[in-house]
Amino acid sequence: MTAVNRGMRMAIEGGSGEVRVNAVILDYGEVLCHRPTEEEFNRLAKLFGVDRELFQPLWEKNRGAFDRGDITAADYWRALAEDAGTGIDAEQLDQVCAWDVEMWGKANVQMVNWLRELRRGGIKTGLLSNIHPAMITYLRENFDWLELFDFKTFSAEVRLIKPDAAIYEHTLRGLGVRPEEALFVDDREVNVQAARDLGIRAVQFRSVEKLREDLKGIGFSILPVA
Repeated sequence: MTAVNRGMRMAIEGGSGEVRVNAVILDYGEVLCHRPTEEEFNRLAKLFGVDRELFQPLWEKNRGAFDRGDITAADYWRALAEDAGTGIDAEQLDQVCAWDVEMWGKANVQMVNWLRELRRGGIKTGLLSNIHPAMITYLRENFDWLELFDFKTFSAEVRLIKPDAAIYEHTLRGLGVRPEEALFVDDREVNVQAARDLGIRAVQFRSVEKLREDLKGIGFSILPVA
């Protein structure tokens, strides 16, 4: 076995041979991109005339249907406005749609660099994201590193969202791996737990530094640079 092959085997199995990972599946929001700032959420809350704390549940209420492609952007924002006790005109609708894409469009360079290292290490890579059509278009038009993924699952295209088991199974089939061969990284605990329920090894993303610690803990040797 060559030195390169030995290194690759350690990356896949871990130094102790306890872990075998042939594919890494990454979420997009708050993993491959940075979380929007409080200022960005505040300007949305202000437009709808509600406090920041009240805005969050309004934002979440129909987000799943939006990301699954069940409702349009106009439907989503008008429903939010109605729940906030206000209205939204055509100009405001265009504005919030633009803000929504902008605030989720800041790539996490450290995580993108880790993606590159995974590919160099011979690991299959998958993208699994709850994401609406306009954001999908933005990613494809602006992030050439999307081509580093062997398989991409966008919720609005498959009409499924996490934590539905079917969207994980779709991604596993696309990558050609069994659940126990995959490592999944997502910022939401509910999505992480759903992956674990299927037998996928999963890590909740909190920061690049914490991800490094968690990966070391399971013996995975290709680590993001903090």
